[in-house]
Amino acid sequence: MKKQKIIPSLIIVVLLALAAYLFEENGPSVTTPSTGDAEVVQLVFPSDRYPETAEHIQDAIRNGESAVCTISREDAEENRKESLKGVPTKKGYDRDEWPMAMCAEGGAGADIEYITPSDNRGAGSWVGNQLEGYADGTRVEFMFK
Repeated sequence: MKKQKIIPSLIIVVLLALAAYLFEENGPSVTTPSTGDAEVVQLVFPSDRYPETAEHIQDAIRNGESAVCTISREDAEENRKESLKGVPTKKGYDRDEWPMAMCAEGGAGADIEYITPSDNRGAGSWVGNQLEGYADGTRVEFMFK
């Protein structure tokens, strides 16, 4: 009889531990800056999870691209079309763009790098999930750990 009561308790404990782990992994990565500039959200990009994308973004920023992305989802399709124009596809790779297509800064002249699909798409999904609660016009500064 005691075994029947212990098993559900153990399952609950395991689920709580898993939930805590997932929250730690995905939760607090978007923060407002401590500089007092409330109009810019800082997003800490997980370089360890998406190293190719992180390296591409950092290289692009070092080469003069903006570290700030102004969210403009309605322009994403046109920006992607413009940024990838003239950049051929390459078997086994995605064409990663910085600034991203969802950024007002994106589009023609964006920095393009060939990235493995798992890294590129995982990073895109992660960024989309982090920013889904923010309205168009929100400025996001990408930071790296």
